[in-house]
Parts: sequence; structure tokens; C-alpha cells
Amino acid sequence: MLDRTAAPAFETIQNVNFQRAEKFVLNNGIPVFTLNAGSQELCRIDLIFKAGTLYQSKPLLAVAVSDLLESGTSKYSAKEFSEEIDFFGSFIEPSAGTDYASVSLFSLNKFLKESLPFLENMVKDPTFPQTELETWVSIKKQKFLTQQKKVSTEAKKKFANLLFGNNHPYGKMTELAHFDGLSRKDLISFFKTHYNSTQCTIIAAGCLPDFLLESLNQLFGSEPWGHNSNISAPKTEPFSLKERIHFSEKPQAVQSAIRIGRRLFNKTHPDYFKFQVLNTVLGGYFGSRLMANIREDKGYTYGIGTGLHSYTQDGYFFISTEVGAEVTSKALHEIYFEMDRLQREPIPENELTTVKNYLLGQFLRSADGPFSQADLFRSMWEFDLDYDYFNNFIRSVQETTSLELQQLAKKYLSKENMVELVVGKK
Repeated sequence: MLDRTAAPAFETIQNVNFQRAEKFVLNNGIPVFTLNAGSQELCRIDLIFKAGTLYQSKPLLAVAVSDLLESGTSKYSAKEFSEEIDFFGSFIEPSAGTDYASVSLFSLNKFLKESLPFLENMVKDPTFPQTELETWVSIKKQKFLTQQKKVSTEAKKKFANLLFGNNHPYGKMTELAHFDGLSRKDLISFFKTHYNSTQCTIIAAGCLPDFLLESLNQLFGSEPWGHNSNISAPKTEPFSLKERIHFSEKPQAVQSAIRIGRRLFNKTHPDYFKFQVLNTVLGGYFGSRLMANIREDKGYTYGIGTGLHSYTQDGYFFISTEVGAEVTSKALHEIYFEMDRLQREPIPENELTTVKNYLLGQFLRSADGPFSQADLFRSMWEFDLDYDYFNNFIRSVQETTSLELQQLAKKYLSKENMVELVVGKK
């Protein structure tokens, strides 16, 4: 009999045996990675392109193209397309990020053969109607104007600009005039350059049917499609920010948005894993030091967090919060106090153990299910890493010591290297 009065034994995670993606190549050279897992008869097919904002020649171009892929094709209007694919219980979701854009099909297996041609039609033959572009611009401009009134929105945009500069793809700020600068010709040109078989990679996850590869080869692999061209990430010039402290005054603001951070590195750097532990201690989870101090003890904010944002070409560390305008200076003082404390004092062992268990638990949760495993695989694939990356992460988290984290804090969290931005009142 199970003794329910005794708690189960606690065990730490030693390693994770991931189901590895299988690689296939279509007849025209498109790589396909499959994760055949799960018990439910459904799947997700991701077509990934080098079409993120990193590659755009104008602000908003990558996002506009991604959004307007759904605006109609040579075979269907936007309304017809939506109604036709809805009939099968499937849906297609385009998205554009900083480095990549993707078009994802979600479908029940029994309707996958009927749904895949809609995915093909969208990525091969969108029409970008002028009326749909005008509607998109009008809606986005109104949202832009509404968001601009928020101190958090301005802080987020301006902070990236301060770190990378206006000439860097990661730092360019969107202005209202940029919406009217887009033309249908721009969209078509960007689409032809970036959405084609040369730039395409496919990731398929779920309980995959036996006919999937044959169908993918028939629709996407029989021959080259699109205006195939080899592209590479744009070259960027070094940027050095002269002023460390920045303030944008909003006299009527009730809250101030605070952003503090610096350019750092992405997930390929040898210090990335251990710095993630340090980041979590400082502000990476609800029990972090910044939350305990600035929210729980001082009551200056509803929430504060830190993060390490990883791009393919770069990366940066940030601290983000919104505080009552009257306590802005006090909040800044406490943030720097906690950063300095990590440099002066070793992290107690019980606190470090809690953070390690939290990180490893979050990692396991992120691998729950075939779609989540596909997302993990993509996060590895984008940086040209292999599956050792995940178990190296687990081992690095487990082996990190308080002394190592103190040294990392001295190396990366010094106040004089931080860019500080406040939007609101001081």
C-alpha cells in the first residue's frame, strides 16, 4: 500500500533524454525536421524564413508582410481563405520576429491533406491587396498612437535604441511616419526576396501521419519556388553610447517606466548558462531579490523583472519595471543596491538551491509536449547548436557556485556599465 503520510523523495534533475528531431531533405533541398510525438491526432507545421526585422530595408516591412500574408491570394480573398480553412477546423498563423519569420499550420491529422494546400497558397502566392494594406496601416497607426501614451511603450522602444543605435536593425525606432512610408511594391519585393524555397526550413511536430513527408515534398519540394536568392544578415557598425543616464520627462505621468541594462551576449556565449542563474536570483522569478525588495518590502511597484534577451547577432541584459512617479529615485537606489549586494556578498546556499530548482523545473515544463519540444528545438537550431546544449545547461546550473556568481556579478553588473532610462518623473 502507498504510504500517503510520507512525502515522495525529492530528486534533482540530472539530464533530460529528449526525443531528437529527425532530419529529411525535400527534392528541392528544403530541410525538414520532424518531432513525431504525442497521442492526440493533430500536428503543427512551421515554415521558417530569414524574414525577420533584421533583414528589412524599411521599418515595419517584415511585420507588414507577415501580417498581410492573410489578406488574400490569387485563389482566395481574405474572407474566402478564412472561411475555407475554418471548414476543416485548421488555422494558419504567420508571425515575424527579430531574426526569423514563420508561417504555422495547426491541423487535425484527418484534415491535414486538405489544409496543407492553403499553407502552400499563402506562402507561394499572396497578393497583398492595396485596400488591405491601407486598412492595416490605418489600424496600426491608431494602435501606435494609443500605445505611445504609455510610458512603458516609450521606454521599451527607446531603450533598445540607446543600446544598439538607430543604424542597427535591433535599435531602430518606429515612428508614425514609417506607416505611410510603406507601399505595396515594398511588400512584394520583400516577400519575393525572403519567402522562397532557398530561405525555407520546415519543422513538423505532433502525432505525425505517415503521408506527411510525401505531401510536403509534393507541395513544397517538387521544384524550387519563389525568387530564390541567398541572403545574409546585414553588417552593422560598432556603436558606443557616450551618456549612461537618460531621462524622458512626462509631466502628467502617474508612473515612471524604468529600464536599466547593457549589451551583453547571446546563448552561444560560455557565460550564458551561469549568468541565467545570476539573472534569476536578481529578478528572474517571483521570489527574486528585486521582487522581495521593491514590491514586497517597499511597495514601489506591482512587478519588476530582469532578463537576458538573445538575438542571433547580439544580446542584452535588462531590468524592467514601472513604479509610482513619486518613488522613482528611491526605486533606482534599491535596484542598484541589489546589484551591488550580489557583487559584495556570496548568495546563501539555500537561496541558490531554490533558484536552481526553479530554473530546472521551468526547463522541464518548457519541454512538455511535442509543440513545446519543437519550440526548444527551434531555439537551438536558430543558433546552430546541438542537443548537448540542453544537458550542458542542466549541468551548468547544477554546478554553479556562489563564488562563480559573485565573480559574474562583478564582471557584468557594475553600475558604471549600465544604461539607465527613466520615462516619466524623477
